[in-house]
Amino acid sequence: MNTLLLTTCLLFILDLGLAQEGKSGIGPKPKKHKAPKIKEDHNVLVLTGSNFARALKENRYLLVKFYVALSAPSQTVKEEFSIAASNLREENADVRFGQVDITQEKNLGKEFDIKEFPTFKLFVNGDRKNPTDCKGVRTASGFVTWIHRRMGPSSTLLNTTDLYESFIRSDKVSVVGFLKDPSSKFTEHFSDAARDVPEFPFGLVTNEEVLLHVGITQNMVAVYKMGKSVHYLISEEEIENKIDVIRLIRTYVMDVVTEYNLETSVTIFDVPIYNHILLFASKTSEQFSTMYESFESAALEFRGKIVFVLVDTDETRNGRIFEYFRIKEVDTPAIRVLNLTSDTKYRMPADDVTFENIRNFCQSYLDGKAKPQRDSEEIPKDWDKYPVKVLVGKNFNKVAFNKSSNGFVMFYAPWSKECKELFQVWEELGKRYQNNPNVTIAKIDCTANEIQLIMLDRYPFFRFFPAGSENTSVRYTGKKNIEAFTEFLEHELKSPNIEEKETSSSEESSTEDNEHQAKEEL
Repeated sequence: MNTLLLTTCLLFILDLGLAQEGKSGIGPKPKKHKAPKIKEDHNVLVLTGSNFARALKENRYLLVKFYVALSAPSQTVKEEFSIAASNLREENADVRFGQVDITQEKNLGKEFDIKEFPTFKLFVNGDRKNPTDCKGVRTASGFVTWIHRRMGPSSTLLNTTDLYESFIRSDKVSVVGFLKDPSSKFTEHFSDAARDVPEFPFGLVTNEEVLLHVGITQNMVAVYKMGKSVHYLISEEEIENKIDVIRLIRTYVMDVVTEYNLETSVTIFDVPIYNHILLFASKTSEQFSTMYESFESAALEFRGKIVFVLVDTDETRNGRIFEYFRIKEVDTPAIRVLNLTSDTKYRMPADDVTFENIRNFCQSYLDGKAKPQRDSEEIPKDWDKYPVKVLVGKNFNKVAFNKSSNGFVMFYAPWSKECKELFQVWEELGKRYQNNPNVTIAKIDCTANEIQLIMLDRYPFFRFFPAGSENTSVRYTGKKNIEAFTEFLEHELKSPNIEEKETSSSEESSTEDNEHQAKEEL
């Protein structure tokens, strides 16, 4: 009995000792796995589907660039984004920049509904569901200012007359909000607008002495331009939300008529006004001064509702915009209206560029009475003679929506290098099916013919039109070679159901998609 009791006590003491040893940290500890550092490219985190969540968790403020490597706008902003990332990293450890290559990370592109390149989104405190869009920012200083205004006050308080006078002379453009009635929503709209327009300094006046000095008796926004005695006042009655503030500020920052070029094209599309009227004219012509005066007078009347743009037909670098509007030298001078939300174009019916004609055209357009422009080349005499049929606006519906024949159509632009390289492949496809009465291989120049069909892709793009359908098509997204085209076509010819349909109703396309298409074209 004593032996059994002794053995039990010894075992108890041994177990207690081992337990204490574990508590005291004696002995090997289990190793914790440490995740590798996220790869960086010039102080910008390289984000993927596998590390995106960790980057959100580790960084309080994370500004992410969603881009396409071969996109020209993405390349243009790359260096500026990196400079801003470096500056803010040194200044504030809570802020990091990241980038996502959409061609590699398609799921992230789909999750955040990325349609333009580059697109910038700010994630705060790991919130993946509600990022803030960063639009219109393209410079390093702009990114830095935009972040600062998200983290702190969006405007500078001007509480003395000296501060006010110094502020309005501090930059090429400065914006001041005058707050007479603190109970209104004016302050909120003004502050929100300031956060989204980082390229200009914003000041706020609440001090009664400064208000008396300026002569302001109600809530108002003023836009000051250096070197100009005239400044622009925006009353509270014109403002219902921050978009109204941004729209009017950007309107008054621009010239009454903006001449189109590579630099101003960005400014033109930054203005949240989706009605643009363009005058195509030669600046060296004898009639130019008279035409421009009429155009400018109309611009003053419709300012804030329509953006007025001059396109110099003598400038050879404007070739792309001529093609987009299908303007030829013999057509000039010419006036067109573009609605960015629907990508619909309108042609001024009158030939003379006079103030009255421009004014009537603008009012007719705003009233919804103007008729959209529909263009078509003439049908070539030998359009169906060769393996690949040549379509134009006038014969497109007859061929594409044929009751007995399936159509496979290439939509191209003559200036596109990729389109030119694919012509030979498309001809080979046409030869393969030239003896098949159920298949028509065709092509259409989209820059010279307008058709009633949603087209949101970049050139070249392809659609299959099943026989007997009046308004459906199947989008082709595969590789652009003869084997892939053939495989797709054979699959569609055997398939009784069309999985992916697109209707000809332009109402189904989103505002963002159509705006993006117009921007890409111009």
